[in-house]
Parts: sequence; C-alpha cells; structure tokens
Amino acid sequence: MRRIVRIAAVTLLAVGLWQLLVTATGLPKFILPGPMLVARTLWESRAVLAEHTIVTAAEVLIGLGLGAVLGGVSAVGLAASPVARALVRPMLVFSQAIPVFALAPVLTLWLGYGLWSKIAMALLIIYFPVTSAFFDALMRTPQAWLDMAQVMRARPARVMWHIRIPAALPGFASGLRLAAVYAPIGAIIGEWVGASRGLGYLMLLANGRAKIDLMFAALIVLAVFTLALHAAVDRGCRTALDRYGAPRAPA
Repeated sequence: MRRIVRIAAVTLLAVGLWQLLVTATGLPKFILPGPMLVARTLWESRAVLAEHTIVTAAEVLIGLGLGAVLGGVSAVGLAASPVARALVRPMLVFSQAIPVFALAPVLTLWLGYGLWSKIAMALLIIYFPVTSAFFDALMRTPQAWLDMAQVMRARPARVMWHIRIPAALPGFASGLRLAAVYAPIGAIIGEWVGASRGLGYLMLLANGRAKIDLMFAALIVLAVFTLALHAAVDRGCRTALDRYGAPRAPA
C-alpha cells in the first residue's frame, strides 16, 4: 500500500511540474503539449496505441527471452572453459565498442522491416549485460564450497550445475533486471530505422505530422510498459531466488 501511495505521489508531482512548465513558458502545443491534452489523446487514441503496443511488446518479450537464454548459456560456457574465456571474452568486450545503434540499419537490411530485425536489436542490446553479470557471479563462487566439492571429488559438470550456477543466480537476476530496462530501447531503435508498426514507428509518424500530443502519449505508454516489465521481472527473480536461489555462504 505504501508503495502505491509513493508511486501516486511521484506521478502527481511529475504531472504538476509538467503543467507548471507549460503554463510558465507558454510554449505552443506543437512543441510541448500539456498533460491534460496528452491524457485526452491517450484516451481517444487508445485503440491505435494498443495495436502498436502489442507489436512492440512482442518484440521486447521475445528478444528478452532469447537474450536471457543465450546470455546464460554463454556465461556458463565462459566460466567452464578457460579456452573460451581466452578467445571469446575479448571478442565480446570488443563488440561493445560498436554502437548498437549503428547496427540497426544493417539488421534491417538483413532481416527486413518485420519483427525479427527488432527482436535482434533487443537481443543484442541485452546480451552483454546478462552474460557479463552472470559470468562475474559464476567466477565468484565461495571458495569454501569449491574446496568441499574438490574434497568430495565432484566432477566439473556437477560442480557447475549444483554449486556454481545456484550460487550465481543472484547475479543472473541482476542481469535480467537490467535487460528488462534495455530491451525496449533496442526494439524502439529498430522501429525508428525501419518499421510499419510499433510504438517507435508511431512516435516517428506522429512527429512527422506535428501530432506531438500523440508522440507524448506513445512515449508515456512505452515508459509505463518498461516500468511494468521491470517490476514483473524483478518480482519473478525474487520469487525464483526464494524458491531455487543460492544457499547462504558459510560463516
């Protein structure tokens, strides 16, 4: 209940400051529409916004799922193999030197203007954070647990599955929380480069037609969706960690 009250208070404060800025500056509606105008546009254009939100949500959720799986598998492979760490990890770090934004036109050229180029953008933008967070956690398994496994002559595969992965689940959860925020960015960038549906496409279309109130409405829907996705991922991670999480380290 307190969390709901805090969210409502912050929302009211933001809307109040927004309205104050509009009133104080006297900016025209085609530059900065007021919150009441945007709210009316949200209601009147709810069908259009819902249609484009479904497309963007599908791109984000599929990209998030694929990025989580590939990032998790890559992190386990890197942690299990010194050869992979020596060869692949520098390539992963080097890949971050290339702005993901610059890859959007290439992905659109290769995968077309449909769903998959946006999914690929979302996947690329979240793959490294998930892999990096999970890998770092895998490499920080408490030494006492590893020593005990060595004394018991546990095979490397069993050590990875029963000790290192459970101990690293909080790190994997942290990567997923970051991915939930970054994934919509990748999808929207892909839609800006080339798309016929989605919130990013709708924002560009509204901007080109000087319907700034509709652009703000799409932006608000995107922000609410991102916050809801982050909250859902966070709740899921907390539930999973409570049920299957790593045991506490010995004192």
